[in-house]
Amino acid sequence: MSMPDMTNLPVSIRQLEHSFGSGILERKILSNVDLDLEKGEIALLTGPSGSGKTTLLTLIGALRAAQTGSVRVFGNELAGASKDQLIKTRQNIGYIFQAHNLVSFLTAEQNVRMSLEINSAISEPQALAISREMLVKVGLGDHLNKYPEQLSGGQKQRVAVARALARQPQLILADEPTAALDKKSGRDVVELMQSLANEQGCTILLVSHDNRIFDIAERTITMEDGCIV
Repeated sequence: MSMPDMTNLPVSIRQLEHSFGSGILERKILSNVDLDLEKGEIALLTGPSGSGKTTLLTLIGALRAAQTGSVRVFGNELAGASKDQLIKTRQNIGYIFQAHNLVSFLTAEQNVRMSLEINSAISEPQALAISREMLVKVGLGDHLNKYPEQLSGGQKQRVAVARALARQPQLILADEPTAALDKKSGRDVVELMQSLANEQGCTILLVSHDNRIFDIAERTITMEDGCIV
C-alpha cells in the first residue's frame, strides 16, 4: 500500500508533541500525534475534556507554532515557523469557535466583511456583495444590519459560519460550535457548515462532545491523554 503524498494533503502531522510550562511545572499536552486529513473530508475530533483536542486544533490552525515533530498545513511546515509564516497559513483557514467571537459593535454584515479585508485582491464592493451573499445562504438575509446583541445564539453562530466561509478557505476548524445551542439550532449550524463546505470543496475538522451531530462526519478521531487512539 502506497503512503499518502504529505505535500498534497491539507493537513499532515507526524510525531507531534506539545507541552505547556517548563521545568517542574512542565505539562505534556500532546504526545506522538500522527494525523492526516484528506481534501474535502469532514472529520470529527472527540475525547474527554483535557485530552488535547483544542491544543491540537490551535496548532493545525497556525495559532501557535509547533514545538516538536512535524505539522504540515497545505504543504507548509509549521514546526518552528515564523510569525509571518503562521499569518500566511491562517489566511487559508476558517475558524468557528463555541463563543462565536463576533465583534459586538459591528453588524452581522460588517462582521463577515471584516474577514475579507486581509485580501487586498477583493475590492470593497466585492466584499460587500460576498458578505451579503453568505449571510443570505445561512438564512440571515433579513438580519444584515443587526448587531450581535440583537441575534439569538443560533443566529450568532450562523454569522460565525458565514464569516469563516466567506473567504472560501481550504480548511475549516470548528471548536465545539454547537455547545451553547439547542438541538435544532446546533443541527442546523453543522448541516449548514457541511453544505457550504461541500460547495467549496474544503476540509472540515470539527471538535465536539455533541453526539447529536456525530453522523455528520465521515471519520471520527478519538483523543485520550494527548494521544490519538
